[in-house]
Amino acid sequence: DILHILGKEAVQRYLVDEVQKVYRSQGVNINNKHLETIAHQMLTKVCIDSSGDTELVPGELIDRFRYEDINAKVLAEGGEPATAHIVLLGITRASLNTDSWLSAASFQETTRVLTEAAVCGKIDRLIGLKENVIIGKLIPARYPASQEVPE
Repeated sequence: DILHILGKEAVQRYLVDEVQKVYRSQGVNINNKHLETIAHQMLTKVCIDSSGDTELVPGELIDRFRYEDINAKVLAEGGEPATAHIVLLGITRASLNTDSWLSAASFQETTRVLTEAAVCGKIDRLIGLKENVIIGKLIPARYPASQEVPE
């Protein structure tokens, strides 16, 4: 298994190379940056192995950055951090397994995603590009987080 032996970067390179082979064999040229974005998104989740002193649950899939933030807080308080391993998700699962229910609903299983969001009272923080485009807001990539967005 490339992920466990060679790591995340090797998996990303492998995915890009293999997809490029298929497209190039058909005479189609795709810039690597597009495939790299997809491969990166497929590797953004970690599976919790042990919870340490966090409130995380073993087997839970969470965003890698959220995992790192939670562990940093626990370490700052002198606690034991959680342990986890990176998980390679398929494109569909990676798209549906996002913190943004609006983004997930725009991809597939729209009825299920919207029903679950309504029943659970979920709130979309509108952090990503896709959900902001859907509702017609300026995309967050235009202005630094510290800068006020003009009306």
